[in-house]
Amino acid sequence: MEPFSTVIRTASHERHVEAETSTFMSDLLGGRLGVAAYARYTEQLWFVYEALESATERLAADPVAGPFIRPELLRLPALERDLAHLRGPRWRSGLSALSATRAYADRIRECAERWPGGYVAHHYTRYLGDLSGGQIIRDRAERTWGFAKKGDGVRFYVFEGISNPAAFKRSYRELLDAVEADELDRQRIVAECRRAFALNTGVFQALGEEFPLSA
Repeated sequence: MEPFSTVIRTASHERHVEAETSTFMSDLLGGRLGVAAYARYTEQLWFVYEALESATERLAADPVAGPFIRPELLRLPALERDLAHLRGPRWRSGLSALSATRAYADRIRECAERWPGGYVAHHYTRYLGDLSGGQIIRDRAERTWGFAKKGDGVRFYVFEGISNPAAFKRSYRELLDAVEADELDRQRIVAECRRAFALNTGVFQALGEEFPLSA
């Protein structure tokens, strides 16, 4: 039988590519957008991770979601340090979520409250993405806007508690393979992964509308 982690990766591949190749992300990584667009994107991430991480204490003992709650993954403190660097010490007063971001965060909260398997789907799409493609964003941000290497402004992408990302991702996929869920719920988790990528793409589309390139 194919490992569940492989099933998830294969089934969500198309949506994953859609997110990675969105116009906004392509323009951001291509250096065609300014640091204001990067800061606005970072703000949206705060809402997503606040939804994810506000549930960690409650879900830590859950048999399905609990094994995935790892303190070395938590991103909010790093995000807040980045936002203080990007927006200044009063960054919270100007924080605002796009409607697409609110929909994304609301779905994460709904899963955290009612369906731990769905929470795992969102956990997987976010954190493994941060450990993988997120490093490309960090590198480009450092090069484009002159942030110190792995310093303020890009700390969100720096996992100081994970010395070997490749080994960590392998262990994470092993957790997915062993997740406590029957076949029907596994199918639902796969569908939720696809939904998570679609919600993320919706945020990119909204950001693209807010930061269109001049003709």
